[in-house]
Amino acid sequence: MDLNFNNDAPQAADEQQKKSSDHSHRRTTACTTFSKQYLYRRGFSEARLLEAMNLEKFEKGQCWHFITAGDVDSLSFLKVVLIHQPKLHYLLFSTWCMAAEDILQFSEWIEQGVIEHLDCYVGEIFPNQYRVEYRMLKDLVERTQCGRVAVFRNHSKIYAGWGDDFHFVIECSANINTNPRTEQGTITIDDGVCLFYKEYFDGIKSFE
Repeated sequence: MDLNFNNDAPQAADEQQKKSSDHSHRRTTACTTFSKQYLYRRGFSEARLLEAMNLEKFEKGQCWHFITAGDVDSLSFLKVVLIHQPKLHYLLFSTWCMAAEDILQFSEWIEQGVIEHLDCYVGEIFPNQYRVEYRMLKDLVERTQCGRVAVFRNHSKIYAGWGDDFHFVIECSANINTNPRTEQGTITIDDGVCLFYKEYFDGIKSFE
């Protein structure tokens, strides 16, 4: 199933994204709550994605393809999976970098029991160029003992996991953050593809 999001987002969303890109800077303090901007973007992007998906039931062997116009971000695809499968026994994610609010979202899911085990794979730039976010991610994993954080020469953007109902993989050009650029993504419901990625990432030896 191929889905195309046209670039017809409301003017407010465009202005919000432009404002963010014009004043982007590295975070210097840890994130303890979601910002209004984050909530606005998250709500808008998920509403668009859910509307397009029409909440159809996932079935084994399906592969959903998406092209977006800056109104959907990486984590929104995972939210779609969680609607169909509200509890995950295992999840890995791989990203070059990620935002503090997204780490807070994972923290809530871990604490609520939505995700039982989480393995996090990030790029080599993450510990030094995103120091606050890296500390937040390390603290989450150490505090909850939910999995591991691995740093390596990584530029892949992947989620892979499973619950009681199905295994899945999300492959996306976007990092785990929001930006106004066109991105592509797929959601695949397949045991073999999921385990293919897990086997690879299990073998990663972290720089840290």
